[in-house]
Amino acid sequence: MPTAEILSQGDEVVTGQTVNTNAAWLAEQLHDLGFSVVWHVSVGDVLDDIRAQVRAAADRADLVVSTGGLGPTDDDLTAQAVAEAFDRPLALDERVMAHIAGLYARFGRTMPEVNRKQAWLPHGCIVLDNHWGTAPGFAVEESGALLAFLPGVPTEMRKLFQRRLLPLIEGQFDLAPGRLVTLRTTGIGESNLQERVGTVDHDAITVSYRTILPENHIKLRFEASVPEEQVRAVVDDVAERIGRALFTVEGLGDPGGDLATVAGRALAERGETLAAAESCTGGLLAAMCTAVPGASAWFLQGVVSYANDAKVQLLGVSPSTLEDYGAVSTEVCHQMASGIRERAGSTYGIGITGIAGPSGGSEMKPVGTVHVALAAPDAVHHRKLRLPGDRRRIQQLAAAAALDLLRRKLQEKL
Repeated sequence: MPTAEILSQGDEVVTGQTVNTNAAWLAEQLHDLGFSVVWHVSVGDVLDDIRAQVRAAADRADLVVSTGGLGPTDDDLTAQAVAEAFDRPLALDERVMAHIAGLYARFGRTMPEVNRKQAWLPHGCIVLDNHWGTAPGFAVEESGALLAFLPGVPTEMRKLFQRRLLPLIEGQFDLAPGRLVTLRTTGIGESNLQERVGTVDHDAITVSYRTILPENHIKLRFEASVPEEQVRAVVDDVAERIGRALFTVEGLGDPGGDLATVAGRALAERGETLAAAESCTGGLLAAMCTAVPGASAWFLQGVVSYANDAKVQLLGVSPSTLEDYGAVSTEVCHQMASGIRERAGSTYGIGITGIAGPSGGSEMKPVGTVHVALAAPDAVHHRKLRLPGDRRRIQQLAAAAALDLLRRKLQEKL
């Protein structure tokens, strides 16, 4: 298996001012292609340090992908470092120069002189044209390694990787990419999930876990030699162990997606609709739904009924119910879900009420107490939750729990 190294450049990376999402994205891409990613290195904007790291990377990996340092300012030093590291003097690339000037001209602006720097590239390099920004990428072959240098702007970096660098990689390396299958779950903690799944006993399969609040994922990486029927048998076995917390599987041909996408797709397929009444989540569930492309086909409306008066006026919650049971109660949550369903004319109505904290809790109703209800054509389904964490975490988990209640109803897993 060929090896790969990821080199991230910039003072903002090493000082923590910028979260290094580029390295994480590249590592996943390279791993899925069939590389063993053995090094992640970050280096600041110091010419000697960049030059040394570029040389070292060429000696220890088959592929090196570097991001950052290709801009027009004095602290963008990548091209110079590569030129000095491998004795490839910088030379002006007139074609790149014309491209940069043309980008400015398209917007009726004159190119600043400092941008000329981006057209000076190491001698004999392979230019990776950037149609999404001014900084071109480039690649060189040294010490038996392919080294590629991409912009640090994530959108540009990803485009150049996919459109320019990937064909180069596939033409140079004999890759045997494995198969990645991701089982997405919600409503179960990572440790409980691992305990439920147990051991997957197979030499050609790697099991890993990943938390992306409010979900937990199990990633099964199969070596290319594992036949299709065995892949499906293992996935089916793991899915059965997980049970109802599993809401979708990606990597076997199904569309997958996050919780809102899966629930929304099921609603759309059935020609059914949803409306939501939220209190402690402040519209987060509605935001999750409307972030899904095409949500207008199934999401009708959302109401943030934060105050008790709003619950009464907008949803028809009974004042006596509020007085007798309090806003955070099964009874109020039922009325919120039924009220929004009736007023919106939707197939389903969701109600959420709770105490997200950090204050407002009591001995009977501590912070993290949340009620979610789903008003369906046949009945009102309800869950009382005790959620851990800070305010934001409680809100995320509460919105996800409400959506998951809908998902389980649609998948007949209640």
